[in-house]
Amino acid sequence: MSEADRLDSYIGHRFVPVTAMVEAGRLRFFHKAIGETNPALTKPDEQGRLPIPPTYLFCLEMLDAENPFAFTEELGVPIETILHAEQSFTYRHPVKSGDRLDFLARLENVAHKKGGALTFLTQRVDVTNQNGVEVAEIERTLVIRNGA
Repeated sequence: MSEADRLDSYIGHRFVPVTAMVEAGRLRFFHKAIGETNPALTKPDEQGRLPIPPTYLFCLEMLDAENPFAFTEELGVPIETILHAEQSFTYRHPVKSGDRLDFLARLENVAHKKGGALTFLTQRVDVTNQNGVEVAEIERTLVIRNGA
């Protein structure tokens, strides 16, 4: 089986789920790190909860994963050959401090380009909260530099 066929065989594969808590202290630290000053994000609501900024889900998933690189290891792809190409977030429900989130990732597509020099992996991550409500969908594309 060729390397391209091997990677193609993973389309639809689900990866190890990640559970993460949205902690207010960590969220405030993130706000400081990115220079966030918008009161809509930095001031607690009536229940004392902070909303998350748009890209925080990516950080939260990586921080709380037992092994943030399990995806690449499971695919047998060396981390040093991977580039982060694109990422998008579709929010369906507000996420705030105090929420528990479950991230369930699956490989949506594999595309081979430049005569096999590059392989594009598109991953979809469904994010649900402690009530089973779908709060977001993350789509990201990684590029493998084959032969790198």
